[in-house]
Amino acid sequence: MGRRIDYYDDPNAPKANSLVPSVNVVVENDKGEILMIRRTDNENWALPGGAIDLGESVTQAAIRETKEETGIDVEITGLVGIYSDPKHVIHYTSNNEVRQEFSVVLTARHVEGQPTPSSESSQVRWIQLSKIPDLQMDPSMHLRIKNSRKSNNSPVVK
Repeated sequence: MGRRIDYYDDPNAPKANSLVPSVNVVVENDKGEILMIRRTDNENWALPGGAIDLGESVTQAAIRETKEETGIDVEITGLVGIYSDPKHVIHYTSNNEVRQEFSVVLTARHVEGQPTPSSESSQVRWIQLSKIPDLQMDPSMHLRIKNSRKSNNSPVVK
C-alpha cells in the first residue's frame, strides 16, 4: 500500500499533477462528539471523506464515503466550506499522483451505525472536541474542524 504525504506551503513539495474533487464530513453525535478516523495511509486522524465519483453528487459522495470508512450512516445538514488552496498538495506514493487540495466540507448528523474500521481507517472513534487538538492530524483537518464550529453559518471559501 502506498502512503499519503501532505505538504503545505513547502518549497520542496512535488508539483501538483491532478485536481480531484473530494468531500470531508464533520459528523456530530448527540453528545457533541465528532466522528474521526485514523487513516491507514499515513496514521493521521482525519474527518471521513474521499473523492467524488463520476455520476454522484457531493451529498451522495459524503454519505457513501462516511459509511465506507466508518460504518456510520449520516444525514447531511450543512456546508462548512470549500478548500482549494494550491499551496496544499497531497502526494500519493502508490502512483506518484500529486493532488492540489479540492475538498467540499459538509456537516452531518449521526443516523445509525456503530464505528467500524475499514481498509482506509484503522480506528474510528467519537472524539470530544476538547481532545481533538491532541491528535496527530494534518493542519488542514484542524482548520476544517475549527471552521465547522463557527457560529456565523457562512461557508468558508479558500
